[in-house]
Amino acid sequence: MTETNRIEYKRQLTDSLEKEVVAFLNYRDGGVIYLGINDDGTVAGLSESNTVQLAVKDRLKNNILPSCMGLFDVLHETREDKDIIKIIIAGGSEKPYYLKKYGMSERGCFIRIGSACEPMPTKMIEDQFSHRTRNSLAHIPSPRQDLNFEQLKIYYQESGLSLGDKFTVNLELLTESGRFNYAAYLLADENGNSTQVAKYAGTDRVDLVESKDYGFCCLVKTCKQVLDRLEGIENRIFNRITPTQRIDRNLWDSTALREAVINTIIHNNYSTELVPKFEIFADRIELTSAGTVHPGSEQDEFFAGYSNPRNKVLMRVFRDLGMVEYLGSGMPRILQAYPRESYVFSSRFIRTVFPIKLEDFTTQETTQETTQETTQETTIHGSEKSSEKILLLIAENPKITRRELSERMNITPDGVKFHLAKLKQNGRLKRIGSTKGGHWEVEK
Repeated sequence: MTETNRIEYKRQLTDSLEKEVVAFLNYRDGGVIYLGINDDGTVAGLSESNTVQLAVKDRLKNNILPSCMGLFDVLHETREDKDIIKIIIAGGSEKPYYLKKYGMSERGCFIRIGSACEPMPTKMIEDQFSHRTRNSLAHIPSPRQDLNFEQLKIYYQESGLSLGDKFTVNLELLTESGRFNYAAYLLADENGNSTQVAKYAGTDRVDLVESKDYGFCCLVKTCKQVLDRLEGIENRIFNRITPTQRIDRNLWDSTALREAVINTIIHNNYSTELVPKFEIFADRIELTSAGTVHPGSEQDEFFAGYSNPRNKVLMRVFRDLGMVEYLGSGMPRILQAYPRESYVFSSRFIRTVFPIKLEDFTTQETTQETTQETTQETTIHGSEKSSEKILLLIAENPKITRRELSERMNITPDGVKFHLAKLKQNGRLKRIGSTKGGHWEVEK
């Protein structure tokens, strides 16, 4: 492979790294920089790759403005048994980006032209600055300033991370004036944001069976609640018995569904006050997010996985918590299961449509009941691992409530109820006293 408008090779870490990253940040589609590869594409490798990886993260964090945190990933890879570093950079929404020590000038601003990094002319700098995105969540003040982040802190602790005392600054949850911004509002314990999950009996929106809002809490928790509902309850397993084997199939590909749900929530344009929506029909599921991707090359880049995060703060948090692997990784996984035609673009929204295809699979009512039970037994709502964790939490605190179990387990109250009923049925758990004043007793 040779260098292109989106790929840059460097034999080792040099002083020009920030300049190359700035050029990709200012380029519409971002790009990828490989450290440890020669200009001709041959692998040279790196010594002390872990040290290099940490140095790259530190330099990009401190030497570029506006902040590019959430717009890059630094990954370790092995090629031909040699260590290399892959730096993925997204096109930023706060152009022009520039080198901190030179400021917003021709010495500090660069852009990718072909396979080269070129200084940005003064006129281009002024033009990009005049069009700089003003509806970024980082610039919009929170409608409330009395925010708490206990839920977010718990999620970070469970991921082996610590937010620290200055997390509001490190996660860019403050406006330039020092007030909480809209990203902070979405990640706070209490807010006015919700996500709707609706279920219809037929193939249109006439016969509504159920409509439920998830949210008014930390967006991470909202996302987990929606995933619990769609993955654990709605994505039932159906089966087909052949002469040689039993074949099980979910209504929708599980990996693609998870990636699409997270993308819908992270990339929603919350500045419009429109919220993500999930709709389940008899023949499909639709996931709708506010925003748009323009026809032509922009959509081609979208499907290629060249990420241009709308909400970089949210992207960073979800990556910290392991819910997103790295920039641009979700779309390739989705396209392994569903074609491009699964996406519908309009001037106001992006809609993902996953059909239900169960040709030759048993779909009779009695089988649905059996397969739904199978689904519950093999997902969050029925897994032995979750049941054992509940027993451990109860052993630590016999008076723990269902609500507290739901929050600690990151599953819905219905999921907790399912586990408790199973544990009592199996003789492993007993309730002593009333619902409010009693306590749990784990059977030995």
